[in-house]
Amino acid sequence: MATGRTHRPATRSRGIPEATVARLPLYLRALTALSERSVPTVSSEELAAAAGVNSAKLRKDFSYLGSYGTRGVGYDVEYLVYQISRELGLTQDWPVVIVGIGNLGAALANYGGFASRGFRVAALIDADPAMAGKPVAGIPVQHSDDLEKIIQDNGVSIGVIATPAGAAQAVCDRLVAAGVTSILNFAPTVLTVPDGVDVRKVDLSIELQILAFHEQRKAGEDAAHSDGTGPAAVTREESDVPADQGPDGDVPAVMPA
Repeated sequence: MATGRTHRPATRSRGIPEATVARLPLYLRALTALSERSVPTVSSEELAAAAGVNSAKLRKDFSYLGSYGTRGVGYDVEYLVYQISRELGLTQDWPVVIVGIGNLGAALANYGGFASRGFRVAALIDADPAMAGKPVAGIPVQHSDDLEKIIQDNGVSIGVIATPAGAAQAVCDRLVAAGVTSILNFAPTVLTVPDGVDVRKVDLSIELQILAFHEQRKAGEDAAHSDGTGPAAVTREESDVPADQGPDGDVPAVMPA
């Protein structure tokens, strides 16, 4: 669900495409579940299904890591967990600050998945003086006046913005000026950052709108089928086009979604 633009080259230093990097967390999540069940090995087909990709794409992605599995055996689960974790930088501790401790920021602070995935919430920051000192998830909220000092004292390079849209750019600018080079943005706005700073945007409303589009399309297709005007109502005799060709004779008339 996280989307956004990056400001680094299209491939990482080891030549791993960004599309592959984006799928590595999916593989890691599936592999971690297997590891927790003490599954020693997994085939590319099984792992691809668990991660929601096709097996050919998975094997291609793993080839960038130098991991090819063993014919007839598959991939070693524990080794892949380590290998992907290392590639993603999760074998070290990453201090993170969350700025904006409203309902969303507080929910993020209480999320237990950060620590288990190599991220430590180093500080919670909010502009409301009334929030200062209040514990959220066991961490006292600090005032935004101290943002730069907090980042420097904790060696933070990753910031999470959960502020209202109107405050997000100013917070982003301060984070970047203080040395933060990666930002996860939950504010419903597009941030402008200099080269060398990565931004990932999470916008739940956009994801819901995309789902609404698909729901509307499905409803329209169902209505078309029910009144006899949809593609199912066209017989082979009426279309007079070979089954594997479209009107132009080279592509299917109805492409899969």
